[in-house]
Amino acid sequence: MQLTRRITTIGAALCGMFAAGAATAQTALETLPIIGHPERGAIGWQPAATSLARDIHWLDGMLLVIITAITLLVTALLAWVVLRYNAKRNPTPATFTHNSPLEIAWTFVPIVILVFIGAFSLPVLFNQQEIPEGDITIKVTGFQWAWNYDYVDEGISFDSYMIGQPATLTGAPEDAQPYVLNDAMAEWMGEFGYTEYEWLLATDTAVVVPVGATIVMQMTGADVIHSWTVPAFGVKQDAVPGRLAELWFEAEEEGIYFGQCSELCGISHAFMPITVKVVSQEVYDQWLERVRTDGDYLSW
Repeated sequence: MQLTRRITTIGAALCGMFAAGAATAQTALETLPIIGHPERGAIGWQPAATSLARDIHWLDGMLLVIITAITLLVTALLAWVVLRYNAKRNPTPATFTHNSPLEIAWTFVPIVILVFIGAFSLPVLFNQQEIPEGDITIKVTGFQWAWNYDYVDEGISFDSYMIGQPATLTGAPEDAQPYVLNDAMAEWMGEFGYTEYEWLLATDTAVVVPVGATIVMQMTGADVIHSWTVPAFGVKQDAVPGRLAELWFEAEEEGIYFGQCSELCGISHAFMPITVKVVSQEVYDQWLERVRTDGDYLSW
């Protein structure tokens, strides 16, 4: 009898520990800060959450300096020519047709500029396209109009729809209408842990990955061409039917990051967002365990 009580007590304790761990993981996922998202009225980059994104931001800044300098130079030259060689100030036009030093200069200088740009842009491109060995590999299949995520080493697969698509409205308030943001839809988004400000961005399920891990995403399409894009990660890859392409990233900060399908794919192209949740390794392991045990994707 005493042995039975001990076994029961230990079993109850283990169940309690597992439940507490699952509850802790769920709370951690629900309280993640939203980092990678568009700002109303803003035109700049989203915060860089990977080394790939930082490289792109730096390259963009360098190119902006170069093209600004070229634009100012060309504008100044045009203004000088208009003022110096107009008919009033120069009534007798020149008769020469060639200026070899000038022609060599305006051919050679652009070549030097392009070589300089290429010397910095090609390493950034190669870093994106040379896929490292991944800690986690996820196969992504785009279809009209949602995403399927298959964690190939974990045996986990699920679809991800924008909250507000018909497939996500089971159990929603009666007044919730597909693709319409009203009070009922805002309330329904709250059930998933989002507010109306995440409308058209949040999905019913999310890609969950651990911070600091190398993630390899394998892309394909089930019907037409889609494109998996997360601006804060600096990644974008077309998902082409019949082909398998890859991208990689290593997120450096825990939080929620949003993206969109970036290839026109049909009438509901605008309703095909991407949600990625970056969490600690501990929370990720607990998420895997819960999904394997309960098959519960939606509460995360």
